Amino acid sequence: MTPSASESARAAGHPELARLLVVGGADSCGGAGIQADIKTGAALGVDVSTAITAVTAQNSLGVQSVWPVPEEMVTAQMTSVCTDIPPRAVKLGMLVDAPRVLAVAAAIRIYELQCVVCDPVLVSTSGCMLLDFPGREALLSLLPLVSLFTPNAAEAAALSGRNVRSIAEYLDAGRALIDLGAHAILLKGGHMGGEDSADALLLHDHPSPLWFTAPRIATHNDHGTGCVLASAIAAGLALGRTLPDAVAGARAFVQQALLSAAHVWNGNGRGGMNLLHPAVT
Repeated sequence: MTPSASESARAAGHPELARLLVVGGADSCGGAGIQADIKTGAALGVDVSTAITAVTAQNSLGVQSVWPVPEEMVTAQMTSVCTDIPPRAVKLGMLVDAPRVLAVAAAIRIYELQCVVCDPVLVSTSGCMLLDFPGREALLSLLPLVSLFTPNAAEAAALSGRNVRSIAEYLDAGRALIDLGAHAILLKGGHMGGEDSADALLLHDHPSPLWFTAPRIATHNDHGTGCVLASAIAAGLALGRTLPDAVAGARAFVQQALLSAAHVWNGNGRGGMNLLHPAVT
């Protein structure tokens, strides 16, 4: 078999770009989803490929319409990317339902994709369901393939079946997800209240959580924070950083994106962050 141009270039030792594959829904207002993932990768110096699971019509006021992409097309997109320009890391976002979750899981197995960061997008900022209940069950079966799972408090509660009303209960829910096969869990503290926003990184082979804390930023422009945090972590992994370093760098990036948009008009509801600020590395 004649080697492809990319195989020949790799065999010749040519340098490669740090590549990230993002799998998720398109956000028409650009504050979250695939569009935000691409902006984040560009800001952090990572080349981004995409596999789109759904097209959404949304703005700062909410999600008006969702059109899923056929699961065969999700598979085709991942196949096209992985057989030519394989990524160093993968970020999973909105997966819609069980058939699309399973299609993504199959591609991860077939192409032996590594450094997979999954943001479990269950509900939009405005309250629109973005992953149905059978899809949530399928998502749990995906956990052993995921390097890092990044639920917020409501997502951790819904997926673990545990109450999450305190930090102790939040940690308990995270450990329950570790027991289901996740290698690492980042419990996001943005919805837990308090003057500081504290995230806890749970590792399956480490007894105590690693804490990341920063002052909470008061702003209405926080649409897409979960998407951007996960894609920034994945970008860090694509650049060869350790998981704790990638988490720390991603949090700094999100903090600056929130700060630089805190007093900007960006729609009549929950606007997006400023992802065009100079990257913090």
